[in-house]
Amino acid sequence: MQHIIDRFISYITIDTQSDPNSETTPSTKKQWNLANKLVEDLKAIGLVDVTIDDNAYIMATLPSNVTHDVPTIGFISHFDTSPDFSGTNVKPQIIENYDGKDIVLNEEKNIILSSGYFDDLLQYIGQTIITTDGTTLLGADDKAGITEIVIAMEYLVKHPEIKHGTIRIGFTPDEEIGRGAHKFDVKKFGAEWAYTMDGSQIGELEYENFNAAEATITIKGKSVHPGYAKGKMVNATLIANKIIGELPQHEIPEETDDREGFFHVHHINGEIENATVGLIIRDHNLQRFNERKELLKVLVKKYNHKYDNCITLELKDQYFNMKVKIEPVYHIIEIAEKAMKDIGIKPIIKPIRGGTDGSQLSYMGLPCPNIFAGGHNFHGKYEYVPVESMQKAVEVIVRICELTANR
Repeated sequence: MQHIIDRFISYITIDTQSDPNSETTPSTKKQWNLANKLVEDLKAIGLVDVTIDDNAYIMATLPSNVTHDVPTIGFISHFDTSPDFSGTNVKPQIIENYDGKDIVLNEEKNIILSSGYFDDLLQYIGQTIITTDGTTLLGADDKAGITEIVIAMEYLVKHPEIKHGTIRIGFTPDEEIGRGAHKFDVKKFGAEWAYTMDGSQIGELEYENFNAAEATITIKGKSVHPGYAKGKMVNATLIANKIIGELPQHEIPEETDDREGFFHVHHINGEIENATVGLIIRDHNLQRFNERKELLKVLVKKYNHKYDNCITLELKDQYFNMKVKIEPVYHIIEIAEKAMKDIGIKPIIKPIRGGTDGSQLSYMGLPCPNIFAGGHNFHGKYEYVPVESMQKAVEVIVRICELTANR
Protein backbone atom coordinates (compact mmCIF):
# COMPACT_ATOMS: atom_id res chain seq x y z
CA MET A 1 0.00 0.00 0.00
CA GLN A 2 2.81 2.43 0.77
CA HIS A 3 4.24 1.83 -2.69
CA ILE A 4 0.86 2.77 -4.20
CA ILE A 5 0.66 5.90 -2.04
CA ASP A 6 4.19 7.03 -2.92
CA ARG A 7 3.74 6.57 -6.66
CA PHE A 8 0.30 8.17 -6.66
CA ILE A 9 1.52 11.24 -4.79
CA SER A 10 4.50 11.58 -7.15
CA TYR A 11 1.97 11.89 -10.00
CA ILE A 12 -0.73 14.08 -8.46
CA THR A 13 1.75 16.72 -7.30
CA ILE A 14 2.61 17.44 -10.95
CA ASP A 15 0.09 19.90 -12.40
CA THR A 16 -1.40 18.59 -15.66
CA GLN A 17 -4.59 20.58 -16.19
CA SER A 18 -5.77 20.58 -19.79
CA ASP A 19 -7.16 23.66 -21.56
CA PRO A 20 -10.23 23.50 -23.83
CA ASN A 21 -9.33 26.83 -25.42
CA SER A 22 -5.97 25.59 -26.67
CA GLU A 23 -5.57 24.11 -30.15
CA THR A 24 -2.33 22.23 -29.43
CA THR A 25 -1.89 18.61 -28.36
CA PRO A 26 -1.33 18.35 -25.51
CA SER A 27 -3.37 21.44 -24.80
CA THR A 28 -0.95 22.61 -22.07
CA LYS A 29 2.84 22.42 -21.98
CA LYS A 30 2.82 21.34 -18.33
CA GLN A 31 1.33 17.97 -19.28
CA TRP A 32 4.75 17.13 -20.73
CA ASN A 33 6.22 17.21 -17.21
CA LEU A 34 4.29 14.13 -16.14
CA ALA A 35 4.39 12.54 -19.59
CA ASN A 36 8.19 12.53 -19.60
CA LYS A 37 8.29 11.17 -16.06
CA LEU A 38 5.94 8.35 -17.02
CA VAL A 39 8.20 7.35 -19.90
CA GLU A 40 11.11 7.02 -17.48
CA ASP A 41 8.98 5.14 -14.94
CA LEU A 42 7.79 2.63 -17.54
CA LYS A 43 11.38 1.98 -18.59
CA ALA A 44 12.49 1.69 -14.98
CA ILE A 45 9.96 -1.03 -14.13
CA GLY A 46 11.13 -3.12 -17.07
CA LEU A 47 8.67 -2.48 -19.92
CA VAL A 48 9.93 -2.43 -23.51
CA ASP A 49 9.04 -0.50 -26.66
CA VAL A 50 8.36 2.57 -24.53
CA THR A 51 7.49 5.44 -26.88
CA ILE A 52 6.15 8.97 -26.66
CA ASP A 53 5.07 10.80 -29.80
CA ASP A 54 4.96 14.49 -30.68
CA ASN A 55 1.54 14.83 -29.05
CA ALA A 56 2.58 13.15 -25.75
CA TYR A 57 0.79 9.85 -26.37
CA ILE A 58 2.71 7.18 -24.47
CA MET A 59 2.78 3.48 -25.30
CA ALA A 60 4.74 0.57 -23.82
CA THR A 61 4.81 -3.22 -23.86
CA LEU A 62 5.02 -6.03 -21.35
CA PRO A 63 6.06 -9.02 -23.52
CA SER A 64 4.24 -12.32 -23.31
CA ASN A 65 5.72 -15.04 -21.10
CA VAL A 66 3.71 -17.93 -22.58
CA THR A 67 4.40 -20.02 -25.67
CA HIS A 68 0.82 -20.41 -26.92
CA ASP A 69 -1.15 -17.76 -28.79
CA VAL A 70 -2.79 -15.22 -26.48
CA PRO A 71 -4.66 -12.10 -27.55
CA THR A 72 -2.74 -8.86 -27.04
CA ILE A 73 -4.74 -6.67 -24.64
CA GLY A 74 -4.22 -3.16 -23.33
CA PHE A 75 -4.79 -0.85 -20.37
CA ILE A 76 -5.26 2.88 -20.90
CA SER A 77 -5.47 5.96 -18.66
CA HIS A 78 -5.12 9.73 -19.10
CA PHE A 79 -2.69 11.99 -17.29
CA ASP A 80 -4.40 15.37 -17.69
CA THR A 81 -6.72 16.73 -15.00
CA SER A 82 -9.90 18.72 -15.37
CA PRO A 83 -9.84 22.46 -16.16
CA ASP A 84 -12.92 22.81 -13.94
CA PHE A 85 -10.84 23.23 -10.77
CA SER A 86 -7.25 24.08 -9.92
CA GLY A 87 -4.65 21.32 -10.09
CA THR A 88 -1.78 23.58 -9.07
CA ASN A 89 0.17 22.87 -5.88
CA VAL A 90 -1.80 19.78 -4.82
CA LYS A 91 -1.27 19.02 -1.13
CA PRO A 92 -2.65 15.54 -0.41
CA GLN A 93 -3.75 14.50 3.06
CA ILE A 94 -3.59 10.86 4.14
CA ILE A 95 -6.24 9.73 6.60
CA GLU A 96 -5.43 6.31 8.02
CA ASN A 97 -8.08 4.05 9.56
CA TYR A 98 -10.92 6.40 8.58
CA ASP A 99 -13.53 6.56 11.37
CA GLY A 100 -16.60 7.56 9.36
CA LYS A 101 -16.69 11.14 10.67
CA ASP A 102 -16.36 14.42 8.80
CA ILE A 103 -12.87 15.13 7.46
CA VAL A 104 -11.53 18.66 7.85
CA LEU A 105 -9.82 19.46 4.58
CA ASN A 106 -8.98 23.05 5.41
CA GLU A 107 -9.56 24.39 8.89
CA GLU A 108 -8.73 27.97 7.97
CA LYS A 109 -11.31 28.06 5.15
CA ASN A 110 -13.77 25.76 6.93
CA ILE A 111 -13.82 23.24 4.09
CA ILE A 112 -15.25 19.92 5.29
CA LEU A 113 -15.54 16.58 3.50
CA SER A 114 -18.75 15.49 5.21
CA SER A 115 -19.82 11.86 5.39
CA GLY A 116 -23.34 13.16 5.94
CA TYR A 117 -23.36 14.78 2.52
CA PHE A 118 -20.94 12.46 0.68
CA ASP A 119 -22.29 9.24 2.15
CA ASP A 120 -20.11 7.06 -0.12
CA LEU A 121 -17.38 7.76 2.43
CA LEU A 122 -19.08 5.39 4.84
CA GLN A 123 -18.14 2.45 2.60
CA TYR A 124 -14.51 3.02 3.54
CA ILE A 125 -14.51 3.05 7.33
CA GLY A 126 -11.26 1.55 8.57
CA GLN A 127 -9.45 2.21 5.30
CA THR A 128 -6.77 4.71 4.25
CA ILE A 129 -8.18 7.67 2.34
CA ILE A 130 -6.27 10.31 0.39
CA THR A 131 -7.96 13.73 0.14
CA THR A 132 -7.09 17.25 -0.96
CA ASP A 133 -6.39 20.18 1.35
CA GLY A 134 -9.54 21.87 0.08
CA THR A 135 -7.83 24.25 -2.34
CA THR A 136 -7.32 21.99 -5.38
CA LEU A 137 -8.67 18.86 -6.97
CA LEU A 138 -6.79 15.67 -6.13
CA GLY A 139 -6.15 14.20 -9.57
CA ALA A 140 -7.34 10.67 -8.87
CA ASP A 141 -9.10 11.18 -12.20
CA ASP A 142 -7.09 9.67 -13.69
CA LYS A 143 -3.72 9.48 -11.98
CA ALA A 144 -5.17 6.71 -9.82
CA GLY A 145 -5.64 4.73 -13.03
CA ILE A 146 -2.10 5.47 -14.17
CA THR A 147 -0.70 4.46 -10.78
CA GLU A 148 -2.63 1.19 -10.85
CA ILE A 149 -1.48 0.27 -14.34
CA VAL A 150 2.18 1.04 -13.61
CA ILE A 151 2.17 -0.93 -10.36
CA ALA A 152 0.33 -3.88 -11.93
CA MET A 153 2.90 -4.04 -14.74
CA GLU A 154 5.73 -3.75 -12.22
CA TYR A 155 4.21 -6.64 -10.26
CA LEU A 156 3.94 -8.83 -13.36
CA VAL A 157 7.57 -8.10 -14.28
CA LYS A 158 8.68 -9.19 -10.79
CA HIS A 159 6.44 -12.27 -10.79
CA PRO A 160 7.07 -14.19 -14.02
CA GLU A 161 5.29 -17.21 -12.55
CA ILE A 162 2.04 -15.35 -13.37
CA LYS A 163 1.39 -16.23 -17.00
CA HIS A 164 0.17 -13.57 -19.41
CA GLY A 165 0.18 -12.64 -23.06
CA THR A 166 1.51 -9.41 -24.54
CA ILE A 167 0.18 -6.41 -22.63
CA ARG A 168 0.11 -2.92 -24.14
CA ILE A 169 -0.02 0.25 -22.06
CA GLY A 170 -1.35 3.60 -23.27
CA PHE A 171 -1.35 6.95 -21.49
CA THR A 172 -3.05 9.94 -23.13
CA PRO A 173 -3.30 13.72 -22.72
CA ASP A 174 -6.43 15.89 -22.92
CA GLU A 175 -9.12 13.34 -22.04
CA GLU A 176 -10.83 15.87 -19.77
CA ILE A 177 -11.50 18.17 -22.72
CA GLY A 178 -12.78 15.37 -24.94
CA ARG A 179 -9.66 14.88 -27.05
CA GLY A 180 -7.95 11.97 -25.33
CA ALA A 181 -8.53 9.54 -28.18
CA HIS A 182 -8.37 11.96 -31.09
CA LYS A 183 -4.75 11.22 -31.98
CA PHE A 184 -4.46 7.75 -30.45
CA ASP A 185 -2.85 5.39 -32.97
CA VAL A 186 -4.97 2.24 -32.62
CA LYS A 187 -2.98 0.38 -35.27
CA LYS A 188 0.30 1.15 -33.54
CA PHE A 189 -1.16 0.13 -30.18
CA GLY A 190 -1.88 -3.27 -31.68
CA ALA A 191 -4.22 -4.69 -29.05
CA GLU A 192 -7.27 -6.83 -29.71
CA TRP A 193 -9.12 -5.07 -26.94
CA ALA A 194 -8.30 -2.81 -23.99
CA TYR A 195 -9.68 -1.42 -20.72
CA THR A 196 -9.64 2.18 -19.55
CA MET A 197 -8.92 2.40 -15.82
CA ASP A 198 -11.00 5.52 -15.37
CA GLY A 199 -14.11 4.63 -13.39
CA SER A 200 -15.05 5.71 -9.90
CA GLN A 201 -15.97 3.48 -6.95
CA ILE A 202 -14.62 0.00 -6.44
CA GLY A 203 -16.43 -2.61 -8.56
CA GLU A 204 -17.54 -0.38 -11.40
CA LEU A 205 -17.45 -2.04 -14.82
CA GLU A 206 -18.98 -0.03 -17.64
CA TYR A 207 -19.58 -0.66 -21.31
CA GLU A 208 -22.55 1.62 -22.00
CA ASN A 209 -22.32 5.39 -22.27
CA PHE A 210 -24.31 8.29 -23.65
CA ASN A 211 -24.65 9.20 -27.27
CA ALA A 212 -23.56 12.82 -27.14
CA ALA A 213 -23.87 16.00 -29.15
CA GLU A 214 -23.28 19.68 -28.52
CA ALA A 215 -25.41 22.50 -29.91
CA THR A 216 -24.99 26.24 -30.23
CA ILE A 217 -27.99 28.41 -31.06
CA THR A 218 -27.14 31.91 -32.26
CA ILE A 219 -29.83 34.59 -32.54
CA LYS A 220 -29.51 37.97 -34.29
CA GLY A 221 -32.06 40.51 -33.02
CA LYS A 222 -32.93 44.11 -33.84
CA SER A 223 -32.63 46.89 -31.28
CA VAL A 224 -35.15 49.71 -31.45
CA HIS A 225 -36.04 52.38 -28.90
CA PRO A 226 -38.56 50.61 -26.62
CA GLY A 227 -41.02 53.47 -26.92
CA TYR A 228 -41.24 52.91 -30.67
CA ALA A 229 -40.51 49.21 -30.82
CA LYS A 230 -43.91 47.75 -31.69
CA GLY A 231 -43.60 45.57 -34.76
CA LYS A 232 -39.93 46.44 -35.14
CA MET A 233 -37.86 45.18 -32.19
CA VAL A 234 -36.57 41.62 -32.28
CA ASN A 235 -35.29 40.74 -28.80
CA ALA A 236 -32.70 37.97 -29.20
CA THR A 237 -32.60 37.20 -25.47
CA LEU A 238 -36.36 36.68 -25.28
CA ILE A 239 -36.29 34.39 -28.32
CA ALA A 240 -33.55 32.36 -26.65
CA ASN A 241 -35.73 32.00 -23.56
CA LYS A 242 -38.70 30.91 -25.67
CA ILE A 243 -36.66 28.17 -27.36
CA ILE A 244 -35.33 26.95 -24.01
CA GLY A 245 -38.87 27.02 -22.62
CA GLU A 246 -40.03 24.57 -25.28
CA LEU A 247 -37.49 21.92 -24.31
CA PRO A 248 -38.88 19.11 -22.10
CA GLN A 249 -38.87 20.66 -18.63
CA HIS A 250 -37.99 17.52 -16.69
CA GLU A 251 -35.44 16.09 -19.09
CA ILE A 252 -32.50 17.87 -17.49
CA PRO A 253 -29.45 16.48 -15.65
CA GLU A 254 -30.73 17.28 -12.17
CA GLU A 255 -33.96 15.30 -12.71
CA THR A 256 -32.70 12.23 -14.60
CA ASP A 257 -30.64 9.14 -13.85
CA ASP A 258 -29.76 5.65 -15.10
CA ARG A 259 -30.43 5.55 -18.88
CA GLU A 260 -32.62 8.67 -18.97
CA GLY A 261 -31.40 11.26 -21.43
CA PHE A 262 -31.49 15.04 -21.19
CA PHE A 263 -30.93 18.48 -22.65
CA HIS A 264 -28.45 20.51 -20.61
CA VAL A 265 -28.31 24.27 -21.18
CA HIS A 266 -24.89 25.12 -19.81
CA HIS A 267 -24.77 28.78 -20.78
CA ILE A 268 -26.80 31.63 -22.23
CA ASN A 269 -25.34 34.99 -23.19
CA GLY A 270 -27.71 37.63 -24.42
CA GLU A 271 -28.74 41.17 -25.17
CA ILE A 272 -31.31 42.57 -27.57
CA GLU A 273 -29.29 42.24 -30.77
CA ASN A 274 -27.33 39.08 -30.02
CA ALA A 275 -27.92 35.95 -27.95
CA THR A 276 -26.18 32.60 -27.77
CA VAL A 277 -27.40 29.41 -26.14
CA GLY A 278 -24.95 26.57 -25.52
CA LEU A 279 -26.27 23.14 -24.66
CA ILE A 280 -25.44 19.47 -24.79
CA ILE A 281 -27.68 16.54 -25.72
CA ARG A 282 -27.31 13.12 -24.10
CA ASP A 283 -29.15 9.81 -24.47
CA HIS A 284 -28.16 6.15 -24.25
CA ASN A 285 -30.78 5.21 -26.85
CA LEU A 286 -29.71 6.17 -30.38
CA GLN A 287 -33.25 6.71 -31.66
CA ARG A 288 -34.15 9.02 -28.78
CA PHE A 289 -30.80 10.77 -29.21
CA ASN A 290 -31.62 11.50 -32.85
CA GLU A 291 -35.13 12.63 -31.87
CA ARG A 292 -33.61 15.12 -29.44
CA LYS A 293 -31.45 16.60 -32.18
CA GLU A 294 -34.47 16.74 -34.47
CA LEU A 295 -36.47 18.63 -31.84
CA LEU A 296 -33.84 21.37 -31.78
CA LYS A 297 -33.99 21.65 -35.56
CA VAL A 298 -37.81 21.88 -35.45
CA LEU A 299 -37.73 24.62 -32.78
CA VAL A 300 -35.16 26.66 -34.68
CA LYS A 301 -37.20 26.30 -37.89
CA LYS A 302 -40.36 27.38 -36.03
CA TYR A 303 -38.82 30.55 -34.65
CA ASN A 304 -36.99 31.33 -37.87
CA HIS A 305 -40.36 31.30 -39.60
CA LYS A 306 -41.73 33.68 -36.98
CA TYR A 307 -38.70 35.99 -36.79
CA ASP A 308 -37.47 36.17 -40.38
CA ASN A 309 -34.62 33.63 -40.28
CA CYS A 310 -32.63 35.31 -37.53
CA ILE A 311 -31.49 32.02 -35.86
CA THR A 312 -28.71 29.59 -36.72
CA LEU A 313 -28.11 26.17 -35.19
CA GLU A 314 -24.72 24.50 -35.03
CA LEU A 315 -25.09 20.84 -34.08
CA LYS A 316 -22.11 18.53 -33.64
CA ASP A 317 -21.96 14.87 -32.59
CA GLN A 318 -19.31 14.23 -29.91
CA TYR A 319 -19.32 10.47 -29.25
CA PHE A 320 -21.59 7.44 -29.36
CA ASN A 321 -22.64 4.58 -27.09
CA MET A 322 -19.87 1.99 -27.09
CA LYS A 323 -22.38 -0.75 -26.17
CA VAL A 324 -22.86 -1.34 -29.90
CA LYS A 325 -19.16 -2.17 -30.26
CA ILE A 326 -18.74 -4.11 -27.00
CA GLU A 327 -21.70 -6.50 -27.14
CA PRO A 328 -20.30 -8.47 -30.14
CA VAL A 329 -17.16 -9.16 -28.07
CA TYR A 330 -18.89 -9.51 -24.70
CA HIS A 331 -16.28 -11.98 -23.48
CA ILE A 332 -14.06 -9.00 -22.65
CA ILE A 333 -16.68 -7.95 -20.07
CA GLU A 334 -16.95 -11.49 -18.77
CA ILE A 335 -13.18 -11.63 -18.22
CA ALA A 336 -13.20 -8.39 -16.23
CA GLU A 337 -16.26 -9.50 -14.26
CA LYS A 338 -14.64 -12.81 -13.36
CA ALA A 339 -11.40 -11.05 -12.41
CA MET A 340 -13.30 -8.92 -9.91
CA LYS A 341 -15.19 -11.86 -8.46
CA ASP A 342 -11.98 -13.88 -8.16
CA ILE A 343 -10.47 -11.27 -5.84
CA GLY A 344 -13.63 -10.74 -3.81
CA ILE A 345 -15.14 -7.68 -5.49
CA LYS A 346 -18.82 -7.48 -6.42
CA PRO A 347 -18.97 -6.11 -9.99
CA ILE A 348 -21.18 -3.06 -10.46
CA ILE A 349 -22.18 -3.14 -14.13
CA LYS A 350 -24.03 0.03 -14.98
CA PRO A 351 -24.29 2.62 -17.77
CA ILE A 352 -21.97 5.62 -17.69
CA ARG A 353 -23.78 8.94 -17.55
CA GLY A 354 -21.02 10.50 -19.56
CA GLY A 355 -18.33 9.35 -21.94
CA THR A 356 -14.81 7.98 -21.84
CA ASP A 357 -11.86 7.63 -24.17
CA GLY A 358 -13.05 4.04 -24.40
CA SER A 359 -16.16 5.14 -26.27
CA GLN A 360 -14.19 6.84 -29.03
CA LEU A 361 -11.56 4.09 -29.11
CA SER A 362 -14.27 1.45 -29.49
CA TYR A 363 -15.50 3.21 -32.63
CA MET A 364 -11.89 3.47 -33.83
CA GLY A 365 -11.59 -0.32 -33.77
CA LEU A 366 -10.36 -0.94 -30.21
CA PRO A 367 -13.19 -2.29 -28.00
CA CYS A 368 -12.52 -0.62 -24.68
CA PRO A 369 -14.83 -0.88 -21.63
CA ASN A 370 -14.13 1.03 -18.43
CA ILE A 371 -13.01 -0.29 -15.02
CA PHE A 372 -12.99 1.46 -11.65
CA ALA A 373 -9.92 3.42 -10.55
CA GLY A 374 -11.33 4.06 -7.06
CA GLY A 375 -11.75 7.82 -6.81
CA HIS A 376 -14.83 9.83 -5.84
CA ASN A 377 -16.05 13.43 -6.30
CA PHE A 378 -13.92 14.12 -9.37
CA HIS A 379 -13.14 17.63 -10.65
CA GLY A 380 -13.32 19.44 -7.34
CA LYS A 381 -11.93 20.05 -3.88
CA TYR A 382 -13.89 17.15 -2.33
CA GLU A 383 -12.16 14.54 -4.48
CA TYR A 384 -10.76 11.55 -2.59
CA VAL A 385 -9.58 7.99 -3.16
CA PRO A 386 -9.34 5.00 -0.80
CA VAL A 387 -5.94 3.35 -1.15
CA GLU A 388 -7.50 -0.10 -0.71
CA SER A 389 -9.62 0.52 -3.82
CA MET A 390 -6.48 1.32 -5.79
CA GLN A 391 -4.87 -1.84 -4.46
CA LYS A 392 -7.86 -3.88 -5.64
CA ALA A 393 -7.69 -2.22 -9.06
CA VAL A 394 -4.08 -3.41 -9.34
CA GLU A 395 -5.21 -6.93 -8.50
CA VAL A 396 -7.98 -6.74 -11.11
CA ILE A 397 -5.49 -5.76 -13.83
CA VAL A 398 -3.16 -8.62 -12.90
CA ARG A 399 -6.03 -11.10 -12.82
CA ILE A 400 -7.38 -9.95 -16.20
CA CYS A 401 -3.94 -10.58 -17.73
CA GLU A 402 -3.83 -14.01 -16.15
CA LEU A 403 -7.38 -14.97 -17.19
CA THR A 404 -6.77 -13.86 -20.78
CA ALA A 405 -3.72 -16.12 -20.97
CA ASN A 406 -5.72 -19.05 -19.57
CA ARG A 407 -8.66 -18.82 -21.98
